[in-house]
Amino acid sequence: MNGTAAATGSASCRFAHYFVVCGVDTETGLEPDDGAGEGFEQSPIRRSFKSKVLVHYPESTDRNPFNKDAVNMLCMPRGLSFRTQADRLDPQFHSFTMSFDDGTRSYGFVHTFYEEVTGAQIITAMQTLYQMHHVEHHSASSVSSPSSSSASSPSTSSMDSLVSSLDESDAESLAGVSACFGCAGSFDPARDTLYVSKALCLLTPLPFLQAARQFLSQLHQAVTSHTAPPLPIESYIHNILYEVPLPPPGRSLRFHGVQGPIVCQRPGPGELPLGEYPLGEAFSLLGVDNMVQLITCVLLETQVLLCSQDYQRLMTVAEGVTTLLFPFQWQHIYLPIVSAPLHHLLDAPVPFLLGIQRREGAQRSSLHLPHEANLCFVDIDNRCVEVPEDLPVFPEQAELIQELSEVLLRFGLPPQGGVITKPATASPRMSSLVLEDLMEDRRNGNLGGEELAVLERLQALARRCGAEKMSDGGKTLGHVFEEEEEELKAAKLNVQLREVFAGRFAAMFGKYEEFVIHSALDLDSWLSNREGTFSFDKGSFLSVQPASHLHFLSQFLETSMFSSFVDGKVISRWADREPLQQLFDSRLERERLYDTDTEDSRNCRYRKCTTVFESAQVIERRLMKADHTAIHPHLLDMKIGQGRHQPGYFPKLQADVLAQGQNTNKWSGRVTASRRTDLKRSTVIEHSGVDNEQRQKHTFARKNLRQSKLLDPSLRAVTQTHREFAEGLLSECRLKTKRMLMERMGKESVELGQGEANITGLQENTLIHGLCDLLERTWGHGLQLKQGKSALWSHLLHYQAARGKTETPAESPGSSGSFDDGTLLLRGSLIQDMRFIQTMSEGLSEVGQARAWIHLALEKKMLSQHLKELLTNQELLRQLYKPHAFLLCEEEREQFLFHLLSLNTVDYLCFTRVFTSISIPYRVVIIPMKKLSIAMATVDPWVCVSGELGDSGVRQIPKNSQEIFFQCKNLGRLSTLQLGQENSGLLAKCLIDCVMVYNEITGHTYKFPCGRWLGKGVGDGSLERVLIGQLVSPGGEEDAGRWTGTPPELASPSQSVRAVLGSLGSRSRMLSVEVQEDMREAANNLVKHFHKPEQERGNLTVLLCGEGGLVLSLEKFLLHGFKSNRLFQRNVFVWDFVEKSVVSMETADQMGDLHGSTLTRGPPCDLLCHYVNAINASPRNIGKEGKFQLLVCLGIRDRLLSHWLPLLAECHLTARTYEEGALLRDRAAVHSLSRILHTLNEFAITLETALVKGVDL
Repeated sequence: MNGTAAATGSASCRFAHYFVVCGVDTETGLEPDDGAGEGFEQSPIRRSFKSKVLVHYPESTDRNPFNKDAVNMLCMPRGLSFRTQADRLDPQFHSFTMSFDDGTRSYGFVHTFYEEVTGAQIITAMQTLYQMHHVEHHSASSVSSPSSSSASSPSTSSMDSLVSSLDESDAESLAGVSACFGCAGSFDPARDTLYVSKALCLLTPLPFLQAARQFLSQLHQAVTSHTAPPLPIESYIHNILYEVPLPPPGRSLRFHGVQGPIVCQRPGPGELPLGEYPLGEAFSLLGVDNMVQLITCVLLETQVLLCSQDYQRLMTVAEGVTTLLFPFQWQHIYLPIVSAPLHHLLDAPVPFLLGIQRREGAQRSSLHLPHEANLCFVDIDNRCVEVPEDLPVFPEQAELIQELSEVLLRFGLPPQGGVITKPATASPRMSSLVLEDLMEDRRNGNLGGEELAVLERLQALARRCGAEKMSDGGKTLGHVFEEEEEELKAAKLNVQLREVFAGRFAAMFGKYEEFVIHSALDLDSWLSNREGTFSFDKGSFLSVQPASHLHFLSQFLETSMFSSFVDGKVISRWADREPLQQLFDSRLERERLYDTDTEDSRNCRYRKCTTVFESAQVIERRLMKADHTAIHPHLLDMKIGQGRHQPGYFPKLQADVLAQGQNTNKWSGRVTASRRTDLKRSTVIEHSGVDNEQRQKHTFARKNLRQSKLLDPSLRAVTQTHREFAEGLLSECRLKTKRMLMERMGKESVELGQGEANITGLQENTLIHGLCDLLERTWGHGLQLKQGKSALWSHLLHYQAARGKTETPAESPGSSGSFDDGTLLLRGSLIQDMRFIQTMSEGLSEVGQARAWIHLALEKKMLSQHLKELLTNQELLRQLYKPHAFLLCEEEREQFLFHLLSLNTVDYLCFTRVFTSISIPYRVVIIPMKKLSIAMATVDPWVCVSGELGDSGVRQIPKNSQEIFFQCKNLGRLSTLQLGQENSGLLAKCLIDCVMVYNEITGHTYKFPCGRWLGKGVGDGSLERVLIGQLVSPGGEEDAGRWTGTPPELASPSQSVRAVLGSLGSRSRMLSVEVQEDMREAANNLVKHFHKPEQERGNLTVLLCGEGGLVLSLEKFLLHGFKSNRLFQRNVFVWDFVEKSVVSMETADQMGDLHGSTLTRGPPCDLLCHYVNAINASPRNIGKEGKFQLLVCLGIRDRLLSHWLPLLAECHLTARTYEEGALLRDRAAVHSLSRILHTLNEFAITLETALVKGVDL
């Protein structure tokens, strides 16, 4: 993953930084490893004991100081282990990585083997422990007493002191107990040979997996060989530490181990960074489908927990996944090997990528994790990946899996995964000097055609006679070639798989630079305003992506790794680009040069990667021919007798020759000089413009978490780490709520007219999903008692149970008796909301129920209040949580709730829009204006409520009542309401002010203004109205008071009533400029509506029929300059004029244009007559205003309105009906309005069913 290494100082250009030996310290003796989590019921031979760093060279380096405790813990994660000759003593290999505060990493490669114990103290201590264990076990089984088994447990102090404290009589009595000889875990020094584990470790700046593995394996084999190596062991260690340089970029390097040459290579500037961990093995362990799911989880920064019995498998999968992220980088906790003392990190309330060893026979159910709501659990050994609920699908996942499968099949690996036969530790090269020279000549290309042919014949012969040994401890020639071919095959497979993913990211983000926002003038101002600025136009980027990609991309754009990537692009204006970003940009530039396809990104087809073979050939060329050769190991200035070979025992190294490099060799000096220019250049690059610390200080993960402290298991460090976690949660909450507010208010500020001011659909769901994840992680921090997978829902259930003991349950919302206390129902309590979620018929899991509860509380603007109530039960908190938990940090907790409280300033419909199939109780109340109407008792009203998701059907209001309660399927956001009455008598009339609809669950109130008569012989004689709704903010004091009883009647008419009842004179005095401006504004709002992404559009019905909508604006236009003959006159409606005009047109047509009208008969004229007659023939009694509204809606839907307006202007009735200065008689005004309406013809307008019911046109 780290493709470049900082080159400041001599240590940074070396192949290896440190050589370390870990094992048993014979001076301090045996100390039980308390952190291993093992009980004393196990035999001592099976227990873990504390290991120590015995030696490490050099002492320290400037840029990478040696962390003794961390290296010891990672070299031997389970401490020392003992074996006898009856056990398997195979050496083991694993690796690890350590992250530093600046984001760089160091890699450790560990060869663990078993060495015979020669110290009498250790053997005696083990014998004593075994005898004590046997006595305790024997007495416990015979007496069957639970107390006797723990009567005497060994002290945690040194075992030597334990041995010395035993007197002779005790020892004799213990020795007299008959041991179960031959049983597993038994130990008798007279019969058994005791072995203890020892680890050899090489720490390198780059992941040279194969080379380090071969070097350590050869070193161990030289120690166990009966023949001494050509040089003392110190010579080889000194050589690897001080004389072997890093390979130059784009070159390969050969250096020498104890038994043969070793080759390593480093990618060039235009290639993918170094990644030697075998991806083929990772894909075989999990299968392609599981790997793609795991990579999706890592990209979306979920918490990832790997589990395996093999430490190296943990590293293989973790490193494999992170190398496939190019050009992005994991920004959070990264510890592929977490030893027992660090298991507190599983409590971390931040994204992590951790790996733990699974004990033999342990089940998944026995692993109790505080965080599971957003956890990806990977059981590597059983090829099982558990992903979080609702995980988005990776873009074009099926095609990607197909391409990856084809690559694997080319290398003979099954895509579904399979058992990998891992070779033992890397075997040595041939020891025969002749064959070694031949191999080196072959690598260097020094063999001619004849010699090469001979060598190939030797290879074929060796394969046919594979059983013949070449030399003692050596291998057949065929095996050597096979090993080389396997290494080359693994390297080529690695780069091909990585190229496939790099090609996918290039396809998805090929035009990302077009959406990067450069708003700051200089770096300092950008850094100081980092939190308040947007560096990437996410909305525009998503609007040009294929619809199937949006779910994944909308979440990925919110991750730290993407933010860090974009920030790097912004910073590159003032400083050099990050190496990974520079490489990605150069690849995109190269693709643009050769790519002439201008296909729309929303419809582009999947294209396979075209560089897989080219990249593999580059690797093959480097590995087949080494570019550089390091200095050979040589004799050091050691005293006579030092470095003596003792078969089977790793020697005590001579510190005086290994503590520092002996720069006596001329070649070494030349290498340093030859690289000095490169070192200076890289130093300048690193420090130009902005230093590394300042460059990264805006990154959330690095700012709040010091990676180096994570490996410190001391109580003080653990407390400090969890303190930093708490601060990080608070900071994340502040940033998330601020982002949600900025996004929402930004949308509301640009929303014009009565459109829906919302982040709808995708973006809103993404932001709220992030909030749910934050709350789950916060409630999971320090949790010690949980039921189910959701930490938050578990706490809610405990709270509900505690409240249930002290209170009787209240009636659930929606029951017939729930109206007795309207105020309580309006606001809703925490317990009531929980009960509703529990009764939802959605089949939700614990995580789903918690998310539903958060959505509901957020929509009701009660989230902060509910959580505050939940946290008032201090006794329950102390029972559920550990002392370091965030919820027990009082100050941070209060600030956290304060940030959540800020979300109450904006409206959300997240619950209503997500849970669409549930049943919701609604209450509808009709509010009349009594002073201007007869009593409501004379009418027999009905309502039909419509929303985004459907309508309620006709609901008859009970007699002598103004309200109705009903339950139906979720209607979504309400848009229209049909109000009508069955009684058509002359006395059945009422002036309706408005209708209020209340959602009993979410607390939302919708107001449907009317301000018109309902009844015959009054107003326009309508018996049915279609009303347009508007959402009233829930929770206002005024609304709360209104709903405590019968709604009060309003004392004065609303604005809309004044408009209807106003005199014709006031209409004629309307300014023509204002009328035209209103018309333009209404049309403009419609245009903007259709230019928004579909998921962000408002309510079209509001833009057509609401206040300031197209219908009312056109009505004002047609009422401008209307003639008035008398002072007192009944209201004149536009529909009257339209009807008369149509009659006039039809009459003129029948009489053959007798009156000399300029009107030309044609299809628009015929259609206008047809539509008006059809509306009049409709069985619905919607009144004159309703008919005009219907005509306008149908005209705009069918693209006819722009043609009808000139027809009305040219009608001969117009001159008699309108004054001289009327807009309808102004040719320029009519032409301008016609053009405006014509612009709306390009949009496909779909009308709500409620608007066109009963008219079949």
